[in-house]
Amino acid sequence: MKATAITRRGGYDAAEHARRYERVARLMPRAEWDVHFELVAAVEALKRERNAVVLGHNYQRPEIFHGVADFVGDSLELARRAAESTADVIVMCGVRFMAETAKLLSPDKIVLLPDLEAGCSLADSITPEDVRALRRQHPGVPVVCYVNTSAAVKSECDACCTSSNAQLVVESFGAPEVIFVPDEYLAKFVAANTKVRIIPWRGHCEVHERFTGEEVREYRRSAQAYVLAHPECPEDVQEAADYVGSTSGMIAALARERPERAVLITECSMADNVAGAFPETDFLRPCNLCPHMQRITLAGVRTSLERLAPAIEIPGDIAVGARRAVQRMLDVGRPRGA
Repeated sequence: MKATAITRRGGYDAAEHARRYERVARLMPRAEWDVHFELVAAVEALKRERNAVVLGHNYQRPEIFHGVADFVGDSLELARRAAESTADVIVMCGVRFMAETAKLLSPDKIVLLPDLEAGCSLADSITPEDVRALRRQHPGVPVVCYVNTSAAVKSECDACCTSSNAQLVVESFGAPEVIFVPDEYLAKFVAANTKVRIIPWRGHCEVHERFTGEEVREYRRSAQAYVLAHPECPEDVQEAADYVGSTSGMIAALARERPERAVLITECSMADNVAGAFPETDFLRPCNLCPHMQRITLAGVRTSLERLAPAIEIPGDIAVGARRAVQRMLDVGRPRGA
């Protein structure tokens, strides 16, 4: 579709379409952006009709992240922003555990996940029974779960955490040891920064565990790049990086350091979406895409708003326990994201 062929659709017109293109100009040619016009216009019209907001996780496709998302960022902050809004409907452009978290914080709102098969290898690495077994093995030891877990797993834990506030939550119990699930690498990252003994679970993210320390060293050596790694990455990757932290922490580090070249060792869509905020930085993109995030499409967002489905529901007993774990984290301190 040529730009000249674009007409007004339900309040979304060529001028607005052109303004939004500025956000993705470094990521795709104008002709590709124009192909998305009809779907973006349809989603915008449905959002008004349904009084809906669209949440775009950092790992989402640019046409969703920059095209239709009302709030963008990390999963927990998205859920918080949606809960504070006056919307009746929330569309989570992320994965299932994120939609569940949004439902926990907005129990009276309709929460949609455009594709129920959008799962998470890390969340799937542990079950509620696994948590109960850990409690039997370590009686009386508090259990902290990373936000990348199902509502059912959260309901078995004492507190939830994000990658940026994990140490704070762990230390909030004042206990000599804490069980930390499910990410093994994040658990070791926390253990290296606290006196609390961490009992880990051996869960991993299929995207982050594919990176290697040798890759990171090569980026630094050959491209003279500033390397930022997520703590879900293996230990050798963390040791080789210039900065290790949450996605929001990476953004803050980029704003502080303003490097000429940067490599984000995380899901590669994030580098695409962050690049617009740092035009002076050349982002090298080691591309490990999350296959689950890629299941969310503009067409799927439109269909979910048309049908108000698939909707996320959490059984009452699970919701009570999971909400308690999330609330303890919120009481400890405002998190900055996963």
